Formats: sequence, C-alpha cells, structure tokens
Amino acid sequence: MGTSARNLAGKVALVAGGTRGAGRGIATQLGAAGATVYVTGRTSGSERSEMDRPETIEEAAALVDEAGGRGIAVRVDHLVPSQVSALVARIRSEQGALHVLVNDIWGAEIEWGRPVWESTLDIGLHTLRLAVDTHAITSHFAIPLLLETPGGLVVEMTDGTDEYNAGHYRVSFFYDLAKASVNRMAFALAHELEPHGATAVALTPGWLRSEAMLQAHGVTEANWRDAVARSPHFAVSESPAYVGRAVAALAGDPEVARWNGRTLSSGQLARVYGFTDVDGSRPDAWRYLVEVQDPGLPADVTGYR
Repeated sequence: MGTSARNLAGKVALVAGGTRGAGRGIATQLGAAGATVYVTGRTSGSERSEMDRPETIEEAAALVDEAGGRGIAVRVDHLVPSQVSALVARIRSEQGALHVLVNDIWGAEIEWGRPVWESTLDIGLHTLRLAVDTHAITSHFAIPLLLETPGGLVVEMTDGTDEYNAGHYRVSFFYDLAKASVNRMAFALAHELEPHGATAVALTPGWLRSEAMLQAHGVTEANWRDAVARSPHFAVSESPAYVGRAVAALAGDPEVARWNGRTLSSGQLARVYGFTDVDGSRPDAWRYLVEVQDPGLPADVTGYR
C-alpha cells in the first residue's frame, strides 16, 4: 500500500490507547496516509499508567507528525466517562468531525495459566474493565460524532480471530473472556452502524513486536531476528507498522463496508490490499499458528511471510 498517496488527508482519527504497541503503529500509519490523529492514553510526560512503561502519548503523536500527518496527544483514562466525553467534545470543537475510531485500549496485568478459581479476582475483574468497559465507554461518546459523516469506520483491536478463539483456550479465563467480548463488540456495532452508513470490524495483529515484546526477547526492532535462535516461531512476528498499515488500508477503502462485522487479521488484509511489513514481507501469523505452530511442527516460515 502506498501511504505516500496520502489518501486520508483531511480525515480525523482517534486512536484510543495509542501510547505503544499496535496503537502506536496504527497512529503512525494513519499519519503517514495524511490523517490528523488524536492519540490517547494514560502515560504522559512523567505520569505513568499501571503498566509502568516509558513510552508516552507525546512520543506517539510526534511519530504521527514525522510520518506526515498531524498528531495530537491527549491524556485520557478511558474508564472515566467524563474524560472521554471531554475528549470527544474537544475533537468536535477542533475538527468538526471524526472519521475513524480505533479502540485499542488495554494495559492490563494478566495472570497467565491460572484457572478462574486460582486467579486474583480483583486483577481479573480489572482486566475485564480495561479491555471491555473502556471500549464501550469510548464508543458511547465517540460514535455519535463519527456518524455525522457518512462512511465512518470503527476498529476494535483484539487478539485472535473469531474462528481461532472459538476453538482455542487463550491461556487465562479473564483474557479469553476479554478478547471474545471485544470480537463480539465489533459484531454488535456492525449491526448498529450499518443503517447509518458506517462500518465496524475487529482486527488482530499476529505475533506483535511491541516494545514490551522486544524487551522480553532482549532485542530491538533493528536486530529482532537475533531472537529467532532462542524462539524459532518468532520468525513469523510482525512490526506494529504492519497492523497500522492494515488500519490505514481499511480507512482508505471506499468499499470498506464489505468487511462489516468481520474479525480480520493483518496478514489476511495484506494479501487483499497489497501492503507489506517494514521489511517488505507479508507475515501471516494466524495461518502459521494453525498450520505450523499449534500442530507442533518445526518452525519454518516459508510461505508465511
């Protein structure tokens, strides 16, 4: 996909939860296509969210600027309705429209591998609030503005397609429930938005080389392949720019309504729209997971990137 075409010039996007990871990649690629992007999150300046990571919304907004768009950082806790309402009022006042809403809010602690009865209940319920309540609150306030312009797009960021998640336990009761809920949100929104000429989809990246994932593997984006020796399936991983290009492609597609209510993946959309990851490849992690990793076959990304 040629973002140099700047086919989103004049468009306004809200990337809710755009501080790091997929959100940052999405914000940057929307900027590369010419959009004005509001980047929200809780880590701003010296203030950090409970994730306690150094990435800030200001850094993400600066990347939007560098890519050729206009980035606007706004500190918002999406669990607080008054803050989200004020954010949307600001977008209305400053831009007069909203064309793309990306619900990528997350930032939760996960107790992996624990059944529900052994999980810390407060942590599990907070996970659901961060993954589900935030998306619902943001949609409640932002969608009325989005519907004022025909052709609006809502993207619910998730982990795993409907098909995959329906047949696979996602390693934690609360995580499994959270991601199933987000996928269902896109399905429900699709039915509610369609009569108003808008589209809703769920979108999952593959094995994402987020800042936290790179740190966990002891590598950077520049030398990420060094981790493949220790974690062979990491060879199918993708940069945040890849899923960002998927969102930019959807946002620039005049026939985006064909995807309404679907759960999509970055690898799937790369085949349709022709964009690539930053290294020129097209990783298809979810097909790889089903056909290679889950069956226990030796790592081999031939034909998958």
